Amino acid sequence: MDVHLRRLRAFVTVAEELHFTRAAAKLFVAQQSLSKQIADLESEVGTPLFERTSRRVDLTPAGEVFLAAAREALALIDRGVEEARNVGRGRHATLRVGFVAGAALELTTHILGRFTDRFPHTRVELREFGLADPTAGLAAAETDVAFIRLPCTTQGLVVHPLFTEPCVVGVSTAHPLSGRDRVRVEDLVDQPIAIGRTDDAVWRAFWTLGHRPGAERPAHLVETTSQSEEMEVVAAGMACCLTPAAALRYSPHPGIRFLRIEDHPGSVVAVAHRDHARGPLVSGFVEAAAAVREREQRTVRAIEDAGLS
Repeated sequence: MDVHLRRLRAFVTVAEELHFTRAAAKLFVAQQSLSKQIADLESEVGTPLFERTSRRVDLTPAGEVFLAAAREALALIDRGVEEARNVGRGRHATLRVGFVAGAALELTTHILGRFTDRFPHTRVELREFGLADPTAGLAAAETDVAFIRLPCTTQGLVVHPLFTEPCVVGVSTAHPLSGRDRVRVEDLVDQPIAIGRTDDAVWRAFWTLGHRPGAERPAHLVETTSQSEEMEVVAAGMACCLTPAAALRYSPHPGIRFLRIEDHPGSVVAVAHRDHARGPLVSGFVEAAAAVREREQRTVRAIEDAGLS
């Protein structure tokens, strides 16, 4: 089936406006011409995409499904055209890569290296995001692809997991639990917990023990704005913090001990992108990440076993 891009754009505009007159004005075409484009598209697809009455226009269930595919196709074409024009003008295409603290740990440089080897004329812009945005810029479309840590709110995102990392709890060296090598969740439920300031309820629940079935919100949370601030809060004995096991390697602190949590699920590190942003560069980055994960199995196993001995 050969669906014309003009008909796809006409369909998306009508779907967004749900009004043929407004959609025609937005597209600078006659309403009769727009109606014919939609009719031709419905004929090509083989099913009605809109329900029309004298008073309103609505998408059919088939139209709802087709709208998602149409948006994705148009976004891919538009991004490809933009990248081709940039290269043709002697400009480098740009991929904006967001990440939260730690990115993909020891896999990060391998993934970036593999991507730049395959796309040597692409400029990679790296940007770190703080605790306030677990999506590393994807939610606000500030980045094209990102290393994120789950669980967090992923509505509208496509997520490609890389590995699952154990969680540990950081406590002050003066804390009563600091003499132990491991703890259970029940040992922590009455403790003050440090948590980054964010509106992401899924993220907050996981890192404050609130994700458990029937769990109540901890009695005392200490809000922080950065990872370094969180470490100082813990070292001062003001709170403990749940954190990935990589903290043992990446965030050692003389005033903090990190203890294994025996019955807390791990945190998944993933590459993610917006649902309608699957251009060649984003796809290439996802492929590079998957290839590195398969190639570096020993490193992945070491990450997934960290903090468990």
